Amino acid sequence: MAVATPGAGKTTFALTLASKLLDDKSVQRVIVVVPTEHLKHQWADAAKRFGLSLDPNFTNSSAVNAAYDGIVVTYAQVGMHPFKHHAVASARRTLVILDEIHHAGDSKSWGDGVYEAYNDVEHRLALTGTPFRSDDSQIPFVRYVEDGEGHLVSESDYTYGYSHALADGVVRPVVFLAYSGEAQWKDSAGEEYSARLGEPLNAEQTARAWKTALDPKGDWIAAVLTAAHTRLTKIRANMPDAGGLVIATNKTTARAYAKILSQLSSTPVTVVLSDEPGASERIDEFSASRDEWMVAVRMVSEGVDVPRLSVGVYATSASTPLFFAQAIGRFVRSRMPGESASVFLPSVPVLLRLAEEMEVSRDHVLGKPHRESGWSDELLEQANRTQTEPDDNPNYEAIGASAELDSLIFDGSTYGTPTVAGSEEEQDFLGLPGLLDADQVRTLLAKRQSDQLDARDAEEKARRAAERKARERADVLGESPDRGAGQAAPAGERGARGTQDARATAADEIPELRKELNARVAIAAGKTGRPHGAIHTEVRKACGGPPTALCSAEQLRERIAFLRDW
Repeated sequence: MAVATPGAGKTTFALTLASKLLDDKSVQRVIVVVPTEHLKHQWADAAKRFGLSLDPNFTNSSAVNAAYDGIVVTYAQVGMHPFKHHAVASARRTLVILDEIHHAGDSKSWGDGVYEAYNDVEHRLALTGTPFRSDDSQIPFVRYVEDGEGHLVSESDYTYGYSHALADGVVRPVVFLAYSGEAQWKDSAGEEYSARLGEPLNAEQTARAWKTALDPKGDWIAAVLTAAHTRLTKIRANMPDAGGLVIATNKTTARAYAKILSQLSSTPVTVVLSDEPGASERIDEFSASRDEWMVAVRMVSEGVDVPRLSVGVYATSASTPLFFAQAIGRFVRSRMPGESASVFLPSVPVLLRLAEEMEVSRDHVLGKPHRESGWSDELLEQANRTQTEPDDNPNYEAIGASAELDSLIFDGSTYGTPTVAGSEEEQDFLGLPGLLDADQVRTLLAKRQSDQLDARDAEEKARRAAERKARERADVLGESPDRGAGQAAPAGERGARGTQDARATAADEIPELRKELNARVAIAAGKTGRPHGAIHTEVRKACGGPPTALCSAEQLRERIAFLRDW
């Protein structure tokens, strides 16, 4: 089994091998097995570039056309008639290419059928960009070894991960722009709720806040789509054919997002709905055009090849590692040195974790599946079917959500501090050059973050200086800093207002200070190569006090000041 990160060129690798084996007569036939009908034709078209003719129209009721070098079939075809496919593979010396092999574990019948059909084949090549599943279904032809803890772990013969491909310039650097904001909604009883994306929430609050942010009637998605279009416009200055993709949850939101984008875009917006005929053709048309935006209902995932995609908006509820990796894989394919990609996503813990761990290699673990908590945990194959999520929920009604750029994530590190959507600070990050290699992206993000923190420091110094002058004036004139002469507040009022102000200040300040602290820890981690947790621990030892989550505003400022002088 060969594992290569999505976008690294698995198809090219496999067809190169197939061409050489056919040329030297090691094999006489090539069979490619794929998860979807769309991929049958995509593989056949790709084979033509290597001088190979593969028949994508082969059916279980037809005979093999001898004029072709081989056939392309789906896992479902093989599962329905494994003995037929065993006969085809056994009739001549055959190379079987199993694309996205993890799909062979989608159901027992599929897995058993694929094994029955191709177990006796001498030349077998299994390919996947995501060698893991969200369940315990064993993948055929994959070796599993003991991990010493009672689990069986999949083992590949060759692995070419995202970090390796990025270092070799095979894939683009991907910068994630995470947007938070305050979300409000109400339940069936009319009770209103409020929560902030990116803050620690329970599962229900996260789900509601997430869904509210994605509501096309709200301000959050409109602000994010506007920011994404601004980013795309910047990239198209150097790459005129660069395109953008919005991955939506259902057809209603997809059409609504397209309407918003149509007011921003200078070209028609393509809408691709998986349950409508001609969806694959529209993807192909968009790929061949220079149009700016396409909106799809989650079906744009593995194997869909649109190399010019440079900007993405992850506006879907799907949260499995499998779907996320395959979806982001649509943006990483490199066409020329220096191209980069930007993906906008909600500041939701499960998505932030997946973005930070993009370079981490996963294996399939039996007895310990990689299931992530989130709003929806549907598997990738479900996202590629014609099903979409219900449009209505009678127990929930979105009120609205604001948007702000929370942070940027690249190569496992976090950059930036929160800034309001539409601000100059946001524009600084949206205006990053579109042609940058990985090292340049890392350097530029660090500089922008440093400039941002320097500006915050200057603002803080100016604020403290103004407060100090106000206190000095009050001392001289014998008046309260926020009242005119002779207008001292009654003691009871001062006490009540002081408590209220303290609470308001804490609610406003502490989240911002935590983000700034985390940003400075990230800078220190980047400079020293040490883990973020180790730096947090050292700062806490030096400054004293509780864990970061329990710190007061003053304690957080003390730690920020310590890191500032690090």
